[in-house]
Amino acid sequence: MRMNRLAATMAAVLATALAAGCSGGGSSAEPAPQTTTAAAGPVKLVYWTWAPNMDKIAAAWNAKNPDIQVTVSKQAGGDDAAAKFLTAAKAGNPPDLVQAEYQMLPSFVAADAVADLSAEIASAKAEFSEGIWRMVTLGTEGVYALPQDSGPMMLYYRQDLLKKYGVEVPKTWEQYAQAARTVREKDPKVFLGTFSSKDPGAFAGLAQQAGAQWWSIAGESWKVAVDDPATRKVADYWGGLVKEGVIDDQPYFTPEWNKALNDGTLLSWPSAVWGPGVLSTNAPKGKGKWAIAPLPQWSEGENFSGFWGGSSTAVAEKSPNRAAAVKFATWLNTDPEAVGMLVSEAAIYPAVSDAGSRLGSAPEYFSNQEDFWQQATTIAATARGFTFGPNVNVAYSAWKDAFDKAVRDKSSFSSALATVQESTVADMRKSGFQLAR
Repeated sequence: MRMNRLAATMAAVLATALAAGCSGGGSSAEPAPQTTTAAAGPVKLVYWTWAPNMDKIAAAWNAKNPDIQVTVSKQAGGDDAAAKFLTAAKAGNPPDLVQAEYQMLPSFVAADAVADLSAEIASAKAEFSEGIWRMVTLGTEGVYALPQDSGPMMLYYRQDLLKKYGVEVPKTWEQYAQAARTVREKDPKVFLGTFSSKDPGAFAGLAQQAGAQWWSIAGESWKVAVDDPATRKVADYWGGLVKEGVIDDQPYFTPEWNKALNDGTLLSWPSAVWGPGVLSTNAPKGKGKWAIAPLPQWSEGENFSGFWGGSSTAVAEKSPNRAAAVKFATWLNTDPEAVGMLVSEAAIYPAVSDAGSRLGSAPEYFSNQEDFWQQATTIAATARGFTFGPNVNVAYSAWKDAFDKAVRDKSSFSSALATVQESTVADMRKSGFQLAR
């Protein structure tokens, strides 16, 4: 049985909430052709996506499938894309397929905007890890998309500088904390790492690694546990390091952070598989000096990671060409030719389990680590996912506000987490979601 859906008014609530957080005017719906499988011509599908060069990948499909022709409509990413799709779904003219970030997919489900594909794509499950499959699953039965790309997390570190300061690559978070202290003692201008209060997605991935489950579905009700014990452990750990002063509190992706990466005063970064692009652009002096390793573990002998980022391919609930859309989505995300093009043309890390074998040589920036992609694939298989909720945008906004304040005041990160929990629950109640007691 599918999870309980809200009425059409909920689609408007979600679209309005997302649009309110967008910088652009993504609330206007773009008409999408509503075609049928008439004998007079091929099925025509429209696919909304922001990934680059998807039109080239669709062209490869079209050349071999004259009866199912796909037109790519390039979209903005992030909240803009989500709000626009929800608006189009409410208006009754969505595209047949849409690229959906994992954290936005539950919003689409709650708005009855995407189809439950559990019956049609069950055979594809074997192509993906358990963790990534969990990201497209809600409840015990509903599967609402094909995983497309993923962001398994790992530890990026400066090989030369860890050696300089006599620090081993930490295998546990306890070792990471001690290494951070050692680095600071040897050079007060240098930090092993930083905590970013601007990036809830990164924190969510670290919480996943620890075994967190922020949202879950019990029957027809949602349960919210943003402040569960696993997440509190993560919050207390990083809050303690910030308060102690042994790691920096500089947010990611700022000019100051870029400079620290480039000049060697920031030695590590727990990030996702897409990290090479960021490092090559922002820290060119570090080329050939950075390497990757699994995230430090909470207990010695464990082997877990989490996800930061990634997206899926969903089929609109109101698409009149569902079977054809499922066929294309399955090909796009599992066929060797298509997956190879996702790498070569769209420059993304595919979600399929054997992604590393499709990627060839290491990124040029990591020429010192020839097995970069093999290591990334091994790490990806250990990544835990979790169910996102229908108001991730509210939770993430509350997280940034609460953790900004905690960093500024050097106050309790656990207390900040409790504030996020309260804000998330209050918003779900206000929006009409049924919550488990």
